[in-house]
Formats: sequence, structure tokens, C-alpha cells
Amino acid sequence: MRALRTVYARELVAYAVSPVAPIFIVIFLVLIGVMTLNVAGLYERGLADLTPFFNYLPWLCMFLVPALAMRLWSEERRTGTGELLLTLPLGIWPVVVGKFLAAWTIAVLAIGLTFPLWITVSVLGDPDHGVILSGYLSIIMVAGAFMAVGASISASTSSQVVAFVLTLLVCLLLSLAGFRPVVSFIDGRVPPGVVEALLDLSVLPRYRAMSASDFSLDDAVYFLSLIGCALGLNVAFVNAGRAG
Repeated sequence: MRALRTVYARELVAYAVSPVAPIFIVIFLVLIGVMTLNVAGLYERGLADLTPFFNYLPWLCMFLVPALAMRLWSEERRTGTGELLLTLPLGIWPVVVGKFLAAWTIAVLAIGLTFPLWITVSVLGDPDHGVILSGYLSIIMVAGAFMAVGASISASTSSQVVAFVLTLLVCLLLSLAGFRPVVSFIDGRVPPGVVEALLDLSVLPRYRAMSASDFSLDDAVYFLSLIGCALGLNVAFVNAGRAG
């Protein structure tokens, strides 16, 4: 646990002294603000809820989280500092989890800084605060899953561009697998079991259920399992890189 805290603190300091985190947060806040207030017309809807906000969030995370995750290991491999880090008596798992948690913290911070929208709808009406809280918890889980996927892919290449593109594609597949037009298109063309498997693996249906305050243990286990599997791949890629 001490090794994990050491790596976590190291990564947070690295984000603090570099422009990566501030740029990520500013772009995230500007884009979600434009999408919610201008594109979706939050004020014009006449409803005191954040439905448009939570509808856009997973798609925005799909693009911005890979941009934050792409440097986690790719930069370490490019500069050679990863080898030095792994020679310290810390163990691989604490290093992998510590780096992931630090990046996830930055994503959670960006999501948390959208709280003025919550205050706005609270002033304008009487929203269901339970649903809003559930929506925030749900998008945090989605961001964690995407971040873990990005971390594992970043560990497989020294190119940040390659890491970004591959992470974006994987996150897109995880999302579109449960997208209604995609399901409608493949339904009847493939065995029913395949459709059900895609729905089970998809991020969006579970996110929508959780953000609608329909939280279930199965959904939480799904996201935690996805994070755990991705971090396991991360460890495998790091070990393969060391062996190579």
C-alpha cells in the first residue's frame, strides 16, 4: 500500500507541474458546457434536470480520456524512465494501479468541476438529486473503465498517437456494441446469443441504467471487472516490454 501511495503521489505531482491536466480539464469543461447549454439547450427545455448533460458525457469521455491516458506508459517507454521506475522495490502492480488511479483522479476532478450545472438546475427548479448523484457516480465508473483500457494500451506502445487511436477505437467499440442502431442492424443477422453477449459487454446500456438511478450490483461488478481486466493486461504488457 505504501508503494502504491508513492507512485500515486508521484504521478499527481507530475500532472501538477505539467500542462496536461489543466489543458484536459479546460477542454473538457468548455466542450461539455457548449454541448449542454448551447447544443442541447438546457435552459430552453424548461425542465430542471441534467439529462442532456449525462447523455453527452460518455461520448465526450470516449474522446478525452484516451488523450489523458495515452501518456501514462508511452512516455515512460519513450524516455526510458519506465525501466528505472520498475527497477525500484515497488512491485509492478502498485506502479500500474498507482499510475491508473492518478489519471483517474484527474478525470474525476474534471467531472466534479461541472457542479455549477447541478447548482443551476437546483436554482431553476426542483430536480431529483438522487438521479443526478447516480449520474455522476455512473460517469465516474465509465471514465475509470476507459482510463484503464487506455492505460493498458499505452503500455503496449511507445507512441502516444498510436495509444490514443487504439484506445479511442476500443472505447468506441465498447460503447457502440450497445448502441440502439447497431443492435437493430445486427439483430436477426447473427445468433441471439451474440446480440445478448454484445449487450452484456457494452458500456452504454449499463451507464444509462445506473445514471437513471437504477443502480445494481451487477453494473458495479461489470465496471470494476472491466477495470481489473484492463489493469491485468497493463501488467502483462509491462512485463512483455521488460522481457523484450
